[in-house]
This record gives sequence, C-alpha cells and structure tokens, in this order.
Amino acid sequence: MDFSGKRVVVTGGTGALGGAVVGPLLSAGATCTVPYVHDGEMERFVHRDNGKLKLVKVSDLASEADVAKVYDGAPLWGSIHIAGGYADGKVTDTDKAALMAQIDGNLVSCFLCCRAAVLTMRGGGRIVNVAARPALEPRAGAGMTAYTIAKSGVATLTIALAEEVAKDGILVNAVAPSIMDTTANRKAMPKADFDKWPKVEEVAATILFLVSPENKVTRGAIVPVYGKA
Repeated sequence: MDFSGKRVVVTGGTGALGGAVVGPLLSAGATCTVPYVHDGEMERFVHRDNGKLKLVKVSDLASEADVAKVYDGAPLWGSIHIAGGYADGKVTDTDKAALMAQIDGNLVSCFLCCRAAVLTMRGGGRIVNVAARPALEPRAGAGMTAYTIAKSGVATLTIALAEEVAKDGILVNAVAPSIMDTTANRKAMPKADFDKWPKVEEVAATILFLVSPENKVTRGAIVPVYGKA
C-alpha cells in the first residue's frame, strides 16, 4: 500500500494497537499526526523521532478545542480513531459519572474526530473507527454495560456516517476487536489462552487496508477481528 503524500491522523497512536498502525503508515510514505495526553506516552513512543510524525499534546479528545488542535485544517486523507478506554462494572455499580466517562472517552471523542476529519478532507478520504466485539454481540457486554453502550454507539455512528458522506468520496468503516494480545491484557488475565487472541499487528492490517487508497468500495462495515477467540 502506498500512502505517499497522504496525511493520516491516528488517535490512540502511542498505544499498542496505535503503534502497530503508525509504523506501517510511516514506512508506506504517510505523514502522521498523533495526539497524546501524557508526556510518558510520547517519550516511550518508538516513532517519536520520525520526521514524518507530528505529535500533538491534548487533554481530552472529547473536547472540541483539543480536537481542533489535532485537525488543524491541513488537507487530510485518513483518520483512524483508536483512542478510548475500557471499564467493567455491573449496572448497579455504575453511576452517571462512570457512564459518561465511557461515553465521552469512546463515543464523543470518536464523533468529534469524525466530524473534524470530514471537514478537513478534500476530494475524498477514509475514516476507520474502533468499536469492540460487544458492539456486535451485546449479550457479551454483561458486566460492562457502559462500555458496551459506548462502543455500540461507535458502530452506529460508523454506519450512519458512511451513508452520509459516501457521495463525497469518503469511505467510513470500523473494526470490532475481541480482546487483543497486549502486555496489559496478559497481565490482567494471566490464565487466559493468549494464542486465541488476535495480535495487534493482525488487527492493524485490517485497519490499514480500510484506510488505504486500495479500499475503493467498502463502507459502512463493522469488521469483526476476533482471531480464534
């Protein structure tokens, strides 16, 4: 895939999945804009010294002002929205603040970034959101209802927006990962069968195709990326 001359925003780009997306994009010729919140994220980011990478410090991607800093008006080809957060908890243990934290961190941030991307794209482009398996299988969201609601909203946003902007040459899709094989997930679930989990590089490969110029027809898809799980 050739991304020469194309600018791509990757939220959550300093994380495990984000790094697996940003690296191939830079190698394929893209210039990448990656927002980050904590200085430690930036300092540990393996690609931080790449001349085609722009790191932008933000406080909250659910803030329109912070999103505007990332999407600064420069022509944009692709926008990949990985940033978000997970929290489990039964409904009886989830108050309004916890619910809104999931909605803001996952859905509102994705909506605002989608909006900014559409406003910045010239003559077409690609948007890829990251939903989650419970968005496609809500019964699997028992015990993490707030997260499931937020990620289901991301899936619905993806489908509706894809219809809205197809006429402008913008193709919008999402991936829905199961639990991915990351250091943090292994630590949190040490007894799990890690071999069944999709690797971040495998999930990244699907994202990279969907955001690429080679994707000419796929839109409004929520692609399951479950591996063997």
